[in-house]
Amino acid sequence: MVTHEHFDHFDPQALSSIHTDKTVLVLTEICAQQITGGIVMRNGDQQTVAGILVAAVPAYNLLHKRPSGDPFHPQGCGNGYILTFGGTRLYIAGDTENIPEMKALKEIDIAFLPMNLPYTMTPEMMADAAKAFRPRILIPYHYGDTDVRVLLALLKSENEIEVRIRKMA
Repeated sequence: MVTHEHFDHFDPQALSSIHTDKTVLVLTEICAQQITGGIVMRNGDQQTVAGILVAAVPAYNLLHKRPSGDPFHPQGCGNGYILTFGGTRLYIAGDTENIPEMKALKEIDIAFLPMNLPYTMTPEMMADAAKAFRPRILIPYHYGDTDVRVLLALLKSENEIEVRIRKMA
């Protein structure tokens, strides 16, 4: 599942080194222009991939922008993905902020949300999103130097949301 074309999410050389006749790549339109053999999914598309129901959902910036005024992640270009399997709904947000489409999600069991400034969400944005769609398990990723303790403090009273922090090596 490739969320968008930025180098830290899409590496055609790395993908080609692991690609076999059994590999199924799910790509955005922009990524599919740079690599062959994938399934293109656009925001709103849904299909079964390798026995897993996959829904492509929006991933974009509202506030964080380049000096030119262009968003780091424009609306309609990147995907988040919701995978449904074995009664579990897993949300991989891609690079995005706490957009209205995210906050409207329902019945998400596990959510992977990005917290990488200035490109994605602040801890406050992530807490806002988590409080809106209430995943059972929240796993921040892509957080680099962002202080995860701020997120933990913001969600301290949210007993139904288990926040799992991966130790960075």
